[in-house]
Amino acid sequence: MSTLTRRPRRPFVARTLVYASLVIASLVVLTPLVVVFLTSLKTPREVADGGRALSLPHDWLNLRNYATAFADGHLLTALGNTAFILAFSITGTVLIGSMTAYAVDRFDFRGKKLVMGLFLVATLVPGVTTQVATFQVVNSFGLFDTRWAPILLYMGTDILSIYIFLQFIRGIPRSLDEAARMDGANALTIYWKIIFPLLKPAVATVVIVKGITVYNDFYIPFLYMPSEGLGTMSTALFRFKGPFGAHWEDISAGTVLVILPTLAVFLFLQRYIYNGFARGATK
Repeated sequence: MSTLTRRPRRPFVARTLVYASLVIASLVVLTPLVVVFLTSLKTPREVADGGRALSLPHDWLNLRNYATAFADGHLLTALGNTAFILAFSITGTVLIGSMTAYAVDRFDFRGKKLVMGLFLVATLVPGVTTQVATFQVVNSFGLFDTRWAPILLYMGTDILSIYIFLQFIRGIPRSLDEAARMDGANALTIYWKIIFPLLKPAVATVVIVKGITVYNDFYIPFLYMPSEGLGTMSTALFRFKGPFGAHWEDISAGTVLVILPTLAVFLFLQRYIYNGFARGATK
């Protein structure tokens, strides 16, 4: 009887530790966001008084800081530039990644293992170490300080998308290719009419992951698009601290405006991310 009464304690303790760790991790992640949100609703006097960071604002409908951040931070222009870069970067990444994965999986050629090895090596090389050479190449093409510079870099440096598409393509039976060839279809037709339509879960995963990465990236837009009119959401927020260096309520409002689009997209499409990675892992 003593052994029977002691056994249930282990799952209870383990479950308690798991929930406690999840609560602590959630607090660590959410506390800075709560502080930024509360600060965005405060008046300059409330912020200048130096109260507690988690103190509540007197007026929960104070949206003047958001209006200032949106107008003076040129967030509408930044949103347009970000949307332009996102559209071309994601489209190029999906096409290049899926075509590359299709060629690697379906065709036998010399150096196939070498190509896969080079893909793996490319993921291990820190991007900062190649920035000098990359900058010289981009500048020689006349793309510096244009929106095409980050688009080109985003499309050509995404090895992760190739591996995601590769895992899904390996799960597509080769008999479909053989049946299409018997009907006279060439390799491009097979890719476009058969393979690509079956890659919808992989496409959704790549679009979401790549979109969030491009939206949040600061280094490439800041380095290759220094003009103020070419600012993205991340660089516009960085430049916003210049004229409002001490106005933390305005900076916090701009931060909330930058966070909201990615937060909404992630919460709405997060199941596609998990399902895409899970299905890709089991292919």
